[in-house]
Amino acid sequence: MIYLKLFLYFLEVGTVSFGGGYGMISLIRDIVLSQNWLTEGELMDLVAISETTPGPLAVNMATFVGATKGGFFGALMATFGVVLPAFVVIVLISSVMKKAMEYAGVKHMLDGIRPCIIALIISTALIFGLKNLMGISSVGDSLRIDKMGVWIFAVLVAVDQIPKRLAGRKISPIILIIVSAILGVILF
Repeated sequence: MIYLKLFLYFLEVGTVSFGGGYGMISLIRDIVLSQNWLTEGELMDLVAISETTPGPLAVNMATFVGATKGGFFGALMATFGVVLPAFVVIVLISSVMKKAMEYAGVKHMLDGIRPCIIALIISTALIFGLKNLMGISSVGDSLRIDKMGVWIFAVLVAVDQIPKRLAGRKISPIILIIVSAILGVILF
C-alpha cells in the first residue's frame, strides 16, 4: 500500500509542478507533512541532502522520501512517479514543440506560468527561513531567533556577494554548500 501511495503522490507532484525542483519543494512539503512521512526538521535535512547529491532536486527528494518510507522499492516507486509525467510531456512536446511555439497562446501560457513558479520558490524560501531562522511556523508564534543559523546565513550571503562586488565574479554554489557544511560542523 505504501508503494502505491508513494507512486501516486509523487506522480501528482510530477504532474502539477512546473519550474523544476525548487518549484516542487512546496508541494512535496505539503504531502510529506500531511502524510506524517517526515517532520519539518527532517524535510529541511532532506532538502539539504538533495541539494548536495548529484541529480535533479525533485528526483533526489522523491528517492529519499521513498527510501525512508518504503526502502528500495519505495524509492523506486516515488522516483518513477515524479519523473514519469516529465518524461511523457517531453516526449510529446519534443515532437511538436517547434510548431507549438509559433502559436501566441502557447507563449502566453508559458509567460503566465513563470510568475507562479517564482512565487512558489519565494514562498517556500520564506517558510523555511521563518521556521528555521526565526522559529516562526504559524501566526502568533513568538520570535525565537536561531543566532547560529542567522550567523551562518549572513556569512554565506557575504561569501556569495563580496566576490560579485569586488571582482564581478560569482561564487559556485558548491563552494557555498561546502562553507555551510564546515560552519555547521564547527558551530553545531
